[in-house]
Amino acid sequence: MVIVEKEWLAGVPVLHVVKPEKRGERLPLVFFIHGFKSAKEHNLHFGYLLAEAGYRVVLPDALFHGERDEGLSERKLQLSFWDIVVRTITEIDEMKHDLVNRGLADPERIGLAGTSMGGIATFGALAVYPWVKVAVALMGCPNYRAFFDAMMEEAKRRRIDIPLPPTLLEFEKEKIARYDLSRQPETLAGRPLFIWHGKADQVVPYAYTYEFYEQIKPLYEGNEDRLQFIADPHAGHKVTRQALLETVRWFREYV
Repeated sequence: MVIVEKEWLAGVPVLHVVKPEKRGERLPLVFFIHGFKSAKEHNLHFGYLLAEAGYRVVLPDALFHGERDEGLSERKLQLSFWDIVVRTITEIDEMKHDLVNRGLADPERIGLAGTSMGGIATFGALAVYPWVKVAVALMGCPNYRAFFDAMMEEAKRRRIDIPLPPTLLEFEKEKIARYDLSRQPETLAGRPLFIWHGKADQVVPYAYTYEFYEQIKPLYEGNEDRLQFIADPHAGHKVTRQALLETVRWFREYV
């Protein structure tokens, strides 16, 4: 049995999932971040299984999503994508401090996972937060700059107006560079990382993720078990049950 409570952490609406008998204990903590145009409730199956395994699980709403929806148009929401990602990375740190300071989370046993935009934020958090001990990125992209360029090209193809001149677009791209894990893979420092991606994904390019995996494999020499990549040959932009179960297994093994 687990309980699911709606609350606010560091000003962010979240679902807090935990076994009732462990609610006030200092527990290993897992954050799970949802995807673009999704919401915290859509990943409760991850929260349930992880809480059943003994973790405290926090599922937040990202900026402009779920309870934080401000009714932005599709265009404005798309243009806010990278601001949402960076804001999410910042808020993860603030929520972590809140729980650790209240004695509810073991600072040495904190994991992070996410799907799609949440997977992208997971990669970014790994680049800047050593306190993330274990991570799972599902359908994410670690190469921020390349994905930024791909998104701009797609916007041009679809004739979507980008209200920024080239110089400001370049400035925006540089703002996210510090979170680009592909440019600083050494910050992984051997931390356990599980990556899942469907080869038929038409939303977040599979190629970027696979190239990154090949890039970091030498960094795990001698600790190959701490890095796992599953490429589903048939999956599109949707997480499979296999990915769900592997995520839970990964945290049970390393957190």
